[in-house]
Amino acid sequence: MVKYQIKKRVECVIIWLKRLLGFSSNPAENHFHSYKKVNLQLFAESEKTEKATPKRRGEAREKGQVLQSREITSAVVLLFLIIGIRIFGGYMYSEISQFMKRLLSEYPKNEELFTPSILYRLFMETLTVTLKTLAPVFLIALLTGLICSYAQVGYLFTMKTLGFKFSKLNPINGMKRMFSLHSLVELVKSIVKLVVVGFVAYSYLNGEKENVLNIMNMDTMGIGIYICTTAINVAIRICIAMLFIAVLDYIYQWWEFERNMKMTKQEVKEEFKQAEGNQEVKSKRKQRQREMSMRRVLQEVPKADVVITNPTHFAVAVKYDAKIADSPVVIAKGQDYIALRIKEVAKEHRVEIVENKPLARSLYETVEIGQQIPPELYQAVAEVLAFVYSLKGKGQAG
Repeated sequence: MVKYQIKKRVECVIIWLKRLLGFSSNPAENHFHSYKKVNLQLFAESEKTEKATPKRRGEAREKGQVLQSREITSAVVLLFLIIGIRIFGGYMYSEISQFMKRLLSEYPKNEELFTPSILYRLFMETLTVTLKTLAPVFLIALLTGLICSYAQVGYLFTMKTLGFKFSKLNPINGMKRMFSLHSLVELVKSIVKLVVVGFVAYSYLNGEKENVLNIMNMDTMGIGIYICTTAINVAIRICIAMLFIAVLDYIYQWWEFERNMKMTKQEVKEEFKQAEGNQEVKSKRKQRQREMSMRRVLQEVPKADVVITNPTHFAVAVKYDAKIADSPVVIAKGQDYIALRIKEVAKEHRVEIVENKPLARSLYETVEIGQQIPPELYQAVAEVLAFVYSLKGKGQAG
């Protein structure tokens, strides 16, 4: 009995494995599993494997989705901020020291110190000194941030990134973001920055051991200058190290941006269809413009004195009026189908049609509608007009 149960369980496991791999003794089940395989293949087509099209990139840019590394902006702004402090440090110290001298020497002697007018003057002076002191470094930081952002993104103003999205409140999406590759990279980046900052600061301060020991022999002013100089030097070195991390971050941001921008084959096909649809609209518009142009051309044919043709390919309508122009003018011309229509209209309005292959071709290729014929064709056109006038009984030669 026990052997029988073991045998049955083994058979069940084998059947389960066959079904899992798509094999079964039942033809209906085989058909079912093959159908599942086809669906998986179709599902594979929905993977984002294609590069983003220019249209997709343009739409993403309008939504504020652009390639940008905030690490580069932060590192460059901080570096120039520290450099600005180093450059304007003397000016900042002078402004603050003069204000502190006035604050500690003049104001305590004033018996009306706590009156509203004195307190207001103290507040305004404090605000003015603060703005004058911090304005240079703040201006440097502002300009540097704008230049870095413009260098990465260019000019872009959109309010779509400020819109509220309910998907951000979804705890499941929040958990996905928390345990995503992006979060892992941000964690590794934070750890690397911490290690680099600590290493750079330790390396520089380790080389300053002897100078640190000599602080006891300095006066108060010397100690303050040494501490400020050391702090600025450490900060500059840290910023330079952060720039290298920012470059690596930019490479990663580029990779992640391109990966997120990728499209499925179906999306590319749909976009191509839309573009083709737009091409159809453009072609229809051009066709309507051609039809309107042809109607204008055909409206001028009845005014012509003669239509000179190359029987099947070219037709040029010519009119001569001495009151308007000194020489004959081409008022309509066409090729192939339009030439055929010009001849039909000419017949309807009893305009003479003269066959002259070289003249028709020369007029079509060298003279635009509304222009006078060139001097080298005067003789040939004059002969044609003389022939037409003689047919009409005018007895004139052009």
